[in-house]
Parts: sequence; structure tokens; C-alpha cells
Amino acid sequence: MTHNISIAIHGGAGTILRSTMTPALQLQYENGLQDALHAGYSILAAGGSSLDAVAAAVASLEDFALFNAGKGAVFNSAGKHEMDAAIMNGKTLEAGGVCGVNGIKNPVRLARAVMEHSGHVLLAGMGAEDFARLQGFEFEPDSYFYTEQRYKQWQEALLEGKVQLDHSDKKFGTVGAAALDKDGNLAAATSTGGMTNKKYGRIGDSPIPGAGTYANNKTCAISCTGHGELFIRSVVAYDISCLIEYKGLSLHDACKLVVYDKLVKIGGEGGLVAVDNQGNVSMPFNSEGMYRACRTKDRNEVKIYKD
Repeated sequence: MTHNISIAIHGGAGTILRSTMTPALQLQYENGLQDALHAGYSILAAGGSSLDAVAAAVASLEDFALFNAGKGAVFNSAGKHEMDAAIMNGKTLEAGGVCGVNGIKNPVRLARAVMEHSGHVLLAGMGAEDFARLQGFEFEPDSYFYTEQRYKQWQEALLEGKVQLDHSDKKFGTVGAAALDKDGNLAAATSTGGMTNKKYGRIGDSPIPGAGTYANNKTCAISCTGHGELFIRSVVAYDISCLIEYKGLSLHDACKLVVYDKLVKIGGEGGLVAVDNQGNVSMPFNSEGMYRACRTKDRNEVKIYKD
């Protein structure tokens, strides 16, 4: 039996307003999303695995400097780039993640190496970097990750002495993907540079299986973007899977309950992309906007605002 191949991706959620977006910048964002969507969908269309598809889509988003992951990741309080990522295989429930890593061009690829070659699920900081060297990963200099926009954000945050959620106007600039392949296997991946001016080695929900990233062939694959602390406390990705598995909710209804009700009640702003084991896609968010795109047998869309 061949399943309906589907992929959904996001480039972050938050206060994304038409009024503050130039047509040229909007086009750049849309092109970045389209490129990543194509990178993932073309793998699925050629009969490839959902794991390869989400890894390719997220790596494409990491390479795109306007999103807060990989190149263009935000600055922490020490002026460095601390990146987190995770990937999960819905067929086996295997997962891999890295947090607080420096110099890794594509953290999602390192997360996959953790899943496939380390015997562990989550590696942090210098240990994760040591593992990366053993796996033959090349390291990029700080200059590779630098963008003028992120530097300005950091300087503003330093002056105001606060942690910023990616952009000064509250955008949660995580990137991620969820996909279903022709064999019925689900996968999800997420990557982020975290919060501008973050301190103390702060980690969000992105690299934590069940919180910001989750995939289970019985139910769905999910990648989240939002205020990480609240997504961790709500175990958002796993909660949606559980509502499908144990209560029999549809993907749409499970996502709706968590994003528009449970998260809102505790002040959790953000959104997610989800694909279920039938190839249905849901991309809910409770913020002003979310950079998002999906492609299925009958949908091919790139969106930013609430429309």
C-alpha cells in the first residue's frame, strides 16, 4: 500500500505583521520556505524516506539567513551562537538531539548522527561538538553565522538588558518539518538558535522529544515553534499525539485543543506543523503569524499571515 506523501514546514511564529513587512522581504521569506518545501517534497516524490525529507527541508531552512537556525542564528548574551536541534523517526520512535552547540553548519544533521550513531538521544555543548568531530562534521567560523540583523537585535537586547524572543517584536524563529512518506513512515525535525541574549545555557523545546519535536507512526509527526518554556511544560508535541492515540481525536481537533485552548490558558504563544499517518496536515498557531508551507497530493501552499 502506498500512502499519501505529505510534508509541512515552518520558519517560526510570532508577531508577524503585514504592516511591518516590505514586499521584497516577504518575497524573500516565501522563497526560503518554497526552497525548503521543494527540498523535502522532492525526496518524498522520488520514493525517499520521511526522515531524509525532514532533514533536507530543515537543513535548507538552516542555510537561509532570515530564519533563526543555523546561518542567521541569534546571539546569546556572550555574543555566540548556541544552537539546538532534534529529529525523530516515527517508525522506531528513535530520536536524536543536540543543544547549545557552536559552529555546526546544520545542527539537524548532527541531531540525526546522534540518533543513528551515538547510542544516546540528547547531547549538549562541548560534548556534542566532540561527537561532531568524531563523526567528521566540519565546523564553520562565527562569521558564517553572523548577520547584521541578528547583531542589531543583540545590541538592542543588551541595552535593554533582556532576553528577546528572536526579534524585538516577539517572533519565535525556530524552523522545522514534519512528513509522511509512501511507506507510511512519519518523521519530524526542528532546529533553532534560541532566544536573543539568552544566558546560562538556556535550552528551549526544540531539541526535546515530546516537547518541540515528536513522531509516531501510530499518530502523527509534529514540529513546534513558540515560547519554548511553555511548550516544554505542556509537552505539546506528545500531548497532540496522545489525544489522537488515546482519545481518538482527529489531527485537526487535537492540534486545535492544544494550540488554541491548553497553551493559551498558560500564556503559551506560538504554533506548530503536523502531519498524521493518513497524510493530513495541520498548521495551527495562536500568534499573529507563522512562516509556514505544506505540500500534499491536493495542497501546495506557502503562507505567513492568519488569512
